[in-house]
Amino acid sequence: MNDITPRVLVVDDESDLRELLVITLGRMKLEATAADSLAAAQRLLDRDTFHLCLTDMNLGDGTGLQLIRYAAEKAPDLPIAVLTAFGNMETATEAMKLGAYDFIAKPVTLDRLRQLIQDGLGISRHGAAESGEDDGLIGQSPAMQHLRRQIRKLARSQAPIYISGESGSGKEKVARLIHTLGPRGDHPFVAVNCGAIPSELMESEFFGHRKGSFTGAVEDRKGLFREADGGTLFLDEVADLPLHMQVKLLRAIQEKTVRPVGESREFSVNLRILCATHKDLSEEMQAGRFRQDLYYRLNVIEAHVPPLRERLDDVPALVDHILSRLGIAWDTTPPTLSDGTLAALRGYPFPGNVRELENVLERAMTLCDGNIIEPSHLRLPSQTGADTPSLGGSRDPALPLEDYLQDIERQEILKALDATHWNRTAAAKKLGMTFRSLRYRLKKLALDQEEEEGSA
Repeated sequence: MNDITPRVLVVDDESDLRELLVITLGRMKLEATAADSLAAAQRLLDRDTFHLCLTDMNLGDGTGLQLIRYAAEKAPDLPIAVLTAFGNMETATEAMKLGAYDFIAKPVTLDRLRQLIQDGLGISRHGAAESGEDDGLIGQSPAMQHLRRQIRKLARSQAPIYISGESGSGKEKVARLIHTLGPRGDHPFVAVNCGAIPSELMESEFFGHRKGSFTGAVEDRKGLFREADGGTLFLDEVADLPLHMQVKLLRAIQEKTVRPVGESREFSVNLRILCATHKDLSEEMQAGRFRQDLYYRLNVIEAHVPPLRERLDDVPALVDHILSRLGIAWDTTPPTLSDGTLAALRGYPFPGNVRELENVLERAMTLCDGNIIEPSHLRLPSQTGADTPSLGGSRDPALPLEDYLQDIERQEILKALDATHWNRTAAAKKLGMTFRSLRYRLKKLALDQEEEEGSA
């Protein structure tokens, strides 16, 4: 497409809107071909090659959904955007689930239309980059192969994606990959843990503020939406947003504008929203803790990240990857695992998923004096005796009381850190201690070098 004028197929049974689209495309130095019906559009797709398609939903002799299905067979790489009646979110959502990359509600504004066209052409230009790249995902299990295929498909879309999965399974890594493989990959990826922001600061964090708009606002702040402009905003633990903030978030997503605190004007933003939570978002909605309209706006397409226990065949590859990374970080040759150690890992259900595996291996490297990690170095909860202290169990008489208590403390701290995605402030609150006290305990228990970031 470098030296070729992009060709755009316009499909609409209303002559006025069809003419407006053709004129707009011409002013953008693009070649437009118009069709006034589903049948005419299908004949053109059979005969010619296009780089983008804009279609109305109602086509007289059919619908835009039928055209999307037809194009999926005849031109699977063709980006398609849909024009739909204002407020008809159900149809727009169905179109994106079938493969449309975005939609625009009538009446059409020229600025929004131009952005829609540029996004679609960006997908066309980026299409060749989708194949043959190292995606960074570890493992070849059927569950991971399915996730890979889904990620590559979702990367082409501009639809909001809801990434579901348990804590520690690698949801943020999947979000980053969807962003990187898509047409926005060269633009910012901004991630935020919604559960880690104090409620009173959320509006300022998301939308920005003007200097002096409230106590502590010592300088202008753009906010996360404007920082992610052109790229992707990843809302982790979105279920933790309070209801009043959910209303403001919904408006920003629908209007594609934000108003900073203390500012009289609004700023346009063009970004893609990805969100995730370890909670069941539909259950949160049914319980009244999550707004139904926001749920349907964010959950256009769901990508599920499988827990580690459903892909235990990937454990050896994950172990090699994690130990290699730790070896580089610690400037040492990583140890190997005995057969019994690998069998113990493959037989453990990993409730904390990949993040727990990372913590287990890092602890094992610390406890291992030689070049081989033995099962006793893992200290898995499934093991007995000194390696698995329990608040409700009995202590091994051979284990000194101080060591026994330290092991209990270590387990409880690791649980709190895993539950809060290694947000130490939130973990301290969960444990009922000060941040300073937690920091002291992390250092005392040799946990202060643990890494936050998980791997999928």
